[in-house]
Amino acid sequence: MELRNYWWLLIWMFLFGAVSLAFIPRREEIVLGHPRIRWGKLPAAILAIPYVIWAGWRPDSFGDTGMYRLTFNRMPTGLANLWSYVSSRSKDRGFVVFEYLIKTIISDDSVVFFLIIAAIQIYILVRIYRKYSENYLLSMFLFVASTDYLSWMHNGMRQFLAVTIIFAALPLLLHRKYVWMVLIVLFASLFHTSALIFLPFVFLVNGKAWNFRTILFMIGIVLSIYFLDAVTGFITNAMEDTVYEGDIIYFNQAVDDGTNIFRVLFYAVPTALSLVFRRRIEEVDDALINMCVNLSVVSTGFYVFSFFTSGIIVGRLPIYFSLTNYILIPWLIHELFRPDSALLIEGGVMAIYSFFFYYQAGITWKLL
Repeated sequence: MELRNYWWLLIWMFLFGAVSLAFIPRREEIVLGHPRIRWGKLPAAILAIPYVIWAGWRPDSFGDTGMYRLTFNRMPTGLANLWSYVSSRSKDRGFVVFEYLIKTIISDDSVVFFLIIAAIQIYILVRIYRKYSENYLLSMFLFVASTDYLSWMHNGMRQFLAVTIIFAALPLLLHRKYVWMVLIVLFASLFHTSALIFLPFVFLVNGKAWNFRTILFMIGIVLSIYFLDAVTGFITNAMEDTVYEGDIIYFNQAVDDGTNIFRVLFYAVPTALSLVFRRRIEEVDDALINMCVNLSVVSTGFYVFSFFTSGIIVGRLPIYFSLTNYILIPWLIHELFRPDSALLIEGGVMAIYSFFFYYQAGITWKLL
């Protein structure tokens, strides 16, 4: 069985969302010391479970799925062979061990393998968005309609496992548990080395929104673009004689001409809105939202840099910082508009993201 009608990714969200608004009550919970209205755990899970199923039975024709399935099927089994097999792999050995143990202990069916990975990723997203978002439904919708769901859970799932491990630690970052955060980032890097990019930002994204450190980062991005040849040369030299030496080719504009400009602009919208409404954000001075804004600024910076360099290499980095955009956008709508106006704004946002889904999945990827 393969699930190929990608329109259902949005249709299910609209259908269950309508049912939830009409029949499923919310409940009050204490979040960061304040009472908040939140979805219950059961309806939140019901909304998300189909996306685990779709990820499990996705076809090989999109993204890296075929490669992941082939690698899994060719992998040997038996704990006695574990060390020799892992030693033969040159990078991301944490993921290799995890994959090997799934096949050896749980099942040698690649669908089960995909389901387990997807269940972990979705569980983390549901847990964080249900707790911290002003509108859980909208947050999940934005994750799916932005095509992050397809890009990462149907394609770069190994890196996205590292991303969600770090995302699960959002409460630790929020409460400035820096030692634990560093350890978690190091653990995530065992699944995908790119997770190490998050290390310096453990210490940079807390504090006021658009603080000096964040602005300094954006200045650094601008200077990196201005001195692009020198920066590209430095990155190329750093990648030589490493397991990523084969990726140097992607810094060649003839091979990789950077991230699509429409994608860069689309993902920059939350950052732009936070700048426009900076005064209101400063007045509220919510630690979570301040952090979400700063993470959004970092993701935009990397997206802009990837436009001028490599969409395949640099363009994969913003996902470590952009998932909190789907907390920031519902908060901005909730905080800036009256309830009746907010409902209209949410509908407009969903329409815009639905159009982007059609553009990316239908026109660019030709899946629809």
